[in-house]
Amino acid sequence: MNTSMVLSHEIQGHGAEKVIVMGGWLGDRSVFQPMHPWLDRATFTYCFVDPRGYGESRHLEGQHTNAEVARDVITLADSLGWQQFHYIGHSMMGKVAQYLCAHFSERLKSAVGISPVPAMKIDLGEGRPLFANAWEVPANRGMICRVTTGNRHTSIWEQHMIDESLRTTTVAAYRDYFHMWADEDFALEVQGCNVPFLAVTGEHDAGVPTEFVQATILQWFKQAELQVMSNAGHYPMMEIPIQLVTVCESFMKRFA
Repeated sequence: MNTSMVLSHEIQGHGAEKVIVMGGWLGDRSVFQPMHPWLDRATFTYCFVDPRGYGESRHLEGQHTNAEVARDVITLADSLGWQQFHYIGHSMMGKVAQYLCAHFSERLKSAVGISPVPAMKIDLGEGRPLFANAWEVPANRGMICRVTTGNRHTSIWEQHMIDESLRTTTVAAYRDYFHMWADEDFALEVQGCNVPFLAVTGEHDAGVPTEFVQATILQWFKQAELQVMSNAGHYPMMEIPIQLVTVCESFMKRFA
């Protein structure tokens, strides 16, 4: 297994402030495309990244752990010559954001977790089979989208999310990343972390509800802030892209 490969990525912008962006469990970096027209390219240089087993990094095998993803982020930053950068992670990559804060704080100017899974083992209760069988039952992926967005969106969008998830992920990576975000626990390692951290939640997100984030991430980080997005669930980058760009960039500019 080659452990030194640089993850596939695309660059948007040419600004002095560098930003690495990674998406969630269901698919690759294309989930952020609705945000692209609204990015401040003069201030920021964005690097949108596919993790091992996803999108254009599908050919890269791995263990698919928080530690591995974090190391891959640092390898990518090194390859770009970025000594310091901001990091934006959605959902499971919001958990990786916390790992980066705990282990590579000197490299981060700030971190943003969009619908961030807290750095702890997640008790899914009776809902665990819905998630734990999603690599075998494609319809479960759509059900997860419905649950985490408040059953508010068209069935056409749900089918699109299923199709894109199947197209852009490998079964092995999808399975392993479930255990990464659901079962890994490093909450003690982030206690008292001093990296500025913005947690963005959607008011209709039943998967990572605001109250859960308030009781965990907001208590763990010394410089944690919360932004609750109206008219959004677990996918604000698709549901309200202009507002999300505005919130993220306003936060990162404070730590430029």
